[in-house]
Amino acid sequence: MRRGQGSTDRGEGRRKRLGPPPAAPATVTARLHWGRRSGLRVTVAICAAGMTPSVALAAEHWMISNVPAYYQGHYGTAHPVGILYDPTDIQYQRSPLRIKLSIPYVSVVNLPKGAWLSGADVVARTPGPGVRTASGLGDIWLAGHYTLIPERGLRPAWVPYVKIKFATARAAQGLGTGRNDYEAGLGLRTTIGANVFPFAHVGYRFVGSPPGVRLRDIATYDAGVSIATRARDVVTVFYAGAQSEQPGLAGPSDVIGAWNYRLTRAGSGLQVYLDHGLTSGSARLGGGLGVQWVF
Repeated sequence: MRRGQGSTDRGEGRRKRLGPPPAAPATVTARLHWGRRSGLRVTVAICAAGMTPSVALAAEHWMISNVPAYYQGHYGTAHPVGILYDPTDIQYQRSPLRIKLSIPYVSVVNLPKGAWLSGADVVARTPGPGVRTASGLGDIWLAGHYTLIPERGLRPAWVPYVKIKFATARAAQGLGTGRNDYEAGLGLRTTIGANVFPFAHVGYRFVGSPPGVRLRDIATYDAGVSIATRARDVVTVFYAGAQSEQPGLAGPSDVIGAWNYRLTRAGSGLQVYLDHGLTSGSARLGGGLGVQWVF
C-alpha cells in the first residue's frame, strides 16, 4: 500500500497498490492480492512489496511475483482437504491505473466429490460419495484498479476495482466451477505518520454456479494495516472474509500475517505469510513463501 496508490490479494488477497513518494508498502488485495486467494474470500491483500517510506516505485513499472502457498482444513466438509495454490502474478502500473493477471497452478487432495475449488477456497459443498485428487491449471484472474481520488490530508485514497475470474480450471476434476465470476468494489487506504498504512476493501461478487448447484452472489471484505518496521522490512496484519455462497454454511473468515523483505531499491524482495481460519468455511491453517521482481 502506498500514498496516492491504487490491492491480496489472501486474497484476494490479496496486494496490490502503488503510487508517488513517499512510498509505503504495497499491499496486494486477498485473496486479496493482491495475491493470496482468488476464491470465495476477497482477493486478499497480503503485502506485496517490501518498500519503505524512503523508497518509491517508479510511476510506471512492471511486477512479476510467485508466492506458492499450502492450506489445510475441512472447509465445511467431512474430509480434511489439502490445497496447494501457486499463482504467478504479472502486474503493470501506470498511475493512476494498475492491471494484474494471475495465473495459478492448483493441486488438491481429499476433495469430496460434489465440491469444487474457487482459487484456494472450497465452494459448492454438496454431499457426495468419495474424494478425489487432482492437479492442473487453476482459474485465471484479471483485475483492474483505478485511483479515482488520491490521498490528501485526512482523506484516504479511493480506489475502485473490477475483477474477472475466467473458468480455465478443469471443472470435471473439481479444480474450478467451470463458470466465470465477476466482482466490483472499492478500496480505501491512507497513511498515519511516516510508516503506518491502514487499508480496507469491500466488494460484491457475481458467482457462477456449476451444473446442478445454485450458488449465491456474495459480499467480500478485508481490513488491515501495513507497518514499515525497518529500512527493508514491512509487516502486514489483516482480516479477510466473505459471505457464504450457500445458505446454512459458513463463509470464509481469516486472519493473515505477512512479512516482506526488500532486496533492491526498485522493490524486488521476499514474502512469507501465515493464515489462520476463524470459521469452518476457511482453511484451518495456511502459509506461503515467495518472491517478487519489480522493474
